[in-house]
Amino acid sequence: MKEQTSWVDRWVEACADRLIGHRRMLMVVFLAITVGLGFSALQTRLDPGFNKLIPLRHEYMQNFLEYSKIFTGANRFLVSVRWKGEGDIYNPVFLDTLRKVTDDVFFTSGVSRSSVTSLFTPNVRYIEVTEDGYFGDVVVPPRFSGSLKDLEQVRNNAARSGQIGRLVANDLKAALVRADLQDIDPKTGQKVSYTEVAQRLEEIRARYNNEQIEINIVGFAKLVGDVVEGLGTVMGFFVVAFLITAALLWGYSRSLKLTVVALVVALLPVVWLLGLLPLLGLGIDPMSILVPFLIFSIGVSHAVQMTNAWKQDVLAGDSSVVAAHAAFSKIFIPGALALLMNALGFAVIMLIDIPIVHELGVTACIGVLLMIITNKMMLPIIISYLTLERSAQHFNKPIEGRKHALWWRVSGFAKPRPALVVFAISLGLLAAGTMKARELQTGDIGAGAPELRSESRYNRDNARIIGGYAIGLDVLTVFVEVKDNPEACLTPQVMRAVDRFDFAVRHIAGVQSVSSVTGMARVMIAGNNEGNPRWSAIPNSAQGLQQGSHAYSSELGMVTDGCQQMQVLVFLTDHEGATVAHVMKEVKRLIAEDVTPGVEFRLAGGNIGIMAASNEAVDRAEVMMLGALFGSVALFCWLTFRSLRAVLCILVPLAIVAILCNALMALLGIGLKVATLPVVALGVGVGVDYGIYLYERIQHEMEAGRDLRNAFYEAMCQRGTAAVFTALTMSIGVCTWAFAALKFQADMGVLLAFMFLVNVFGAIILLPALAAWFNEGRPLVRARDGQEAEMATVTSAPAVRRREIGAQV
Repeated sequence: MKEQTSWVDRWVEACADRLIGHRRMLMVVFLAITVGLGFSALQTRLDPGFNKLIPLRHEYMQNFLEYSKIFTGANRFLVSVRWKGEGDIYNPVFLDTLRKVTDDVFFTSGVSRSSVTSLFTPNVRYIEVTEDGYFGDVVVPPRFSGSLKDLEQVRNNAARSGQIGRLVANDLKAALVRADLQDIDPKTGQKVSYTEVAQRLEEIRARYNNEQIEINIVGFAKLVGDVVEGLGTVMGFFVVAFLITAALLWGYSRSLKLTVVALVVALLPVVWLLGLLPLLGLGIDPMSILVPFLIFSIGVSHAVQMTNAWKQDVLAGDSSVVAAHAAFSKIFIPGALALLMNALGFAVIMLIDIPIVHELGVTACIGVLLMIITNKMMLPIIISYLTLERSAQHFNKPIEGRKHALWWRVSGFAKPRPALVVFAISLGLLAAGTMKARELQTGDIGAGAPELRSESRYNRDNARIIGGYAIGLDVLTVFVEVKDNPEACLTPQVMRAVDRFDFAVRHIAGVQSVSSVTGMARVMIAGNNEGNPRWSAIPNSAQGLQQGSHAYSSELGMVTDGCQQMQVLVFLTDHEGATVAHVMKEVKRLIAEDVTPGVEFRLAGGNIGIMAASNEAVDRAEVMMLGALFGSVALFCWLTFRSLRAVLCILVPLAIVAILCNALMALLGIGLKVATLPVVALGVGVGVDYGIYLYERIQHEMEAGRDLRNAFYEAMCQRGTAAVFTALTMSIGVCTWAFAALKFQADMGVLLAFMFLVNVFGAIILLPALAAWFNEGRPLVRARDGQEAEMATVTSAPAVRRREIGAQV
């Protein structure tokens, strides 16, 4: 008899023959790889890094990296020492504590010691104009004893230093210690460990926090430390999700063997991935720590499909070996294609030109591609040695002559009239989702660190510092380049250009305060004229500008020697995406309007500059990423099914769900940024699994002569139950993340649960409705002479093949 099979089917059959024929040897090889990579996984390390967050090829970051050799401050942390007792900070107890905190920060590993700034450091000075001329000194006298005279002197010096609102709180109840971190620790020559820095800062807090003193700490290193601390709960949620998945798997199959095998095989790509990372010289960033858990969820989905196909053949009377051979033959092509789509979903996010996104994409792609080995090759070998328990056989055995009531009703969507109702509902959801998705903001939403909950210690510290000082961590640095002018600070044209910019930026909504060399110069010039505010201006002559010469010192960190380079620090009220975008837009407008020969304003540094560059990179990459993702998925589906109708049936539900996901993000107040953009790509990559598995089965059933409704019903019985089960299982597992201490984990959990569930509903409801109106309702095998004989051949070929395999084994 002539088998009606394609070259792909023949190739898969040949692979299945070799896989099952050499299963013992291959099993030994796979076990050896697992043991080796398992030991290597113990060497996996967390690898956070500040520069990973920077889109290095962005124009802003090119300028930032160029000027970071001159001006520092992007990777900064602040330690606020607050006095809770009577009076203000000018008392012996507080000042002694501030001195000790300054010393502890100074000797913290990885800190740039020249950047440490507080009332006790020599780089904080006051200047006053006396009858004898300028007089200045450090704020705290070298022989400070804590006497009333010394305390009064410190009070006066601090007021004259201009540090009220900067190093000293506006209410005189707190003072700051400010420091910058280096990328490489000069002592060890190794990368600075942010977790160790955060631990050191917590030790400082624990040492000095008491009834009279409160310590508040913010900064990137401290944020990383808090995220790493929150990862301890991540493992707890993983264990909970694992147990929930195990319980649901057992309830679905009533087979302890299949439950254990599915869980173990789903864990294998995670172990292999963690083992490969050290061998490739890679670590795992705290922000991408959820990738292994996502890989586990995807692994469960594919393991259930394979074990379900094996179980159905065993229940039909085949041996375990024959059933494993058949399961591989049925599942390998749609499963491998679905995994390639998953990998593609992770790969396209690398279009965002940010190192941490590249690292996440590479890590996830490796993990997903490993599943082709573990889930599509190793799993059939394992189940070929299993026997299905009698209790499981009795529970799963279908009742002869009865249709599955639920799936028969659902199959009604494959008829044209019910499909119209589905279209109407889908269009309504699409319209509502599109309107809401337009409100989605790029960047952070809310004050503080969006990775942590609003009630976290870090965000409470951040609110305390922002409320007490005129500055914070949210700073935009604008660089000023002066060409061919060795005495720029004594050139009225140059200084007035900077002063106009300073004045205009102060009036932009969202700006808290501005610090510039001209602002300091105006204070000095007014001081030279008995403090008269009328003299607080930029003179129109070099002689007049000389009165503010102290402000032009490079020691103050605002200019370089000769004033060839300057920086203007713009402190923002918050770092919300809308605030950052508005400020950047206005700053660009001001720079474009004020054209001064020889003076060039360049954007941008500070953490706001980095955020602005990241947000712009995400904005640019979103459309490109979605276009590349859907285009690639469409190409793969067309190459597989050779049908434009198949491509549309699979892609249209995915596109609608992607829009609904954006709408949900807008509704929940979740911004589109580096941490959340991969969710859409992941949702499309995982969601396409359901469509591919179902459509592949529908195609086979229609080639056997069934109409669309009956073909879809058979596909649901064979693949749909497993697809719905895995979607529910994954959704319940990630839903538990909503209670996590880390807000970005909670947001990811809600979004992924939504994507998993809605994608499977799109596949089982909208896909058949689309097929019904794409003229898919007619049988693909048309009536012709000898049709019955041909159909008998097609139908009987699998049975013959099973007997051949059984005889070989």
